[in-house]
Amino acid sequence: MNKIALVFPGQASQYVGMGKEFYDKYPVAKETFDVANEILGYDLKKIIFEGPLEQLTQTKYTQPAVFVTSVACFKVFTMNYQLSTINYCAGHSLGEYSALVASEVLSFEDALKLVNSRANFIQSACEKTKGTMLAILGAEKNEVSEICTEASNTGVCQAVNFNAPRQIVISGEIAAIEKAKQLCSPRLQSGVSEANTKRIKAIPLAVSGAFHSSLMKEAAEKMAEELKKFSFQNPKFPVVSNYDAEITTDGSKIPEKLVKQIASPVLWIDSINKIISNNCEIFIELGPKNIVSGMIKKIQPSAKTFNIENEATLNLTLEQIKI
Repeated sequence: MNKIALVFPGQASQYVGMGKEFYDKYPVAKETFDVANEILGYDLKKIIFEGPLEQLTQTKYTQPAVFVTSVACFKVFTMNYQLSTINYCAGHSLGEYSALVASEVLSFEDALKLVNSRANFIQSACEKTKGTMLAILGAEKNEVSEICTEASNTGVCQAVNFNAPRQIVISGEIAAIEKAKQLCSPRLQSGVSEANTKRIKAIPLAVSGAFHSSLMKEAAEKMAEELKKFSFQNPKFPVVSNYDAEITTDGSKIPEKLVKQIASPVLWIDSINKIISNNCEIFIELGPKNIVSGMIKKIQPSAKTFNIENEATLNLTLEQIKI
């Protein structure tokens, strides 16, 4: 039998109107969004479905919005598919909380409360530290390390998201990240002949702070205290953690990893390779867009990836994964 992993997206996958099709058609999805409004005490549903995009992209709204939409997609999926066939799950950054709900480590309600706290702690840290992030495409890990080392003379500059081969995101203080961007311009991809050189691409990300860098230390400390208020069950199926890319079956070890995740790199390449090394090459992404699926295909081109965010993608996935 083919092994299946569920994966969940993080911040940057959001768009106005995400999840609306499921909300309108499936009571289980409608309940998810409605309960979220009750827990949060504001109309998150309106922000998700109507925008404006500028408000939706604020961290304090983005994180609960992507989380709630992802869980709604997961619940619709479970109406049509037996979870007994699922072998692993993982989530990219924020998406790890969706994975914890899927694996029954946390209830939806508790996880949403934690996501809301996490979003506010990170938003507060962002306002204090004034950082940003930069995606570097086409560079090897050692090249990115060299860029960060040189740019660090200007301020905090760290590699934080190892998303796919030659796709690394760096994070830090604005001046240092700007310096890193300048350093990318003259660099050429290694191992390419002079006649066929392609420049490394540096793409600024539309984010409000230096996520996953040491500038998020205060947010991590606050989250450590918040996590003490909740209980964590052993996962129904193993969760692969962003922090160490290890398979976790003991719920008591998860809070510490969630704390460290905030101010540490996202080891997404290692996480996916860990799942693949256990003979699992079918990945179902639940939530807005298919960014995570794209990363997985770059990590392992032979992997079979599917995403579920509306009726069309749900039906296509269910048809394709019949076992």
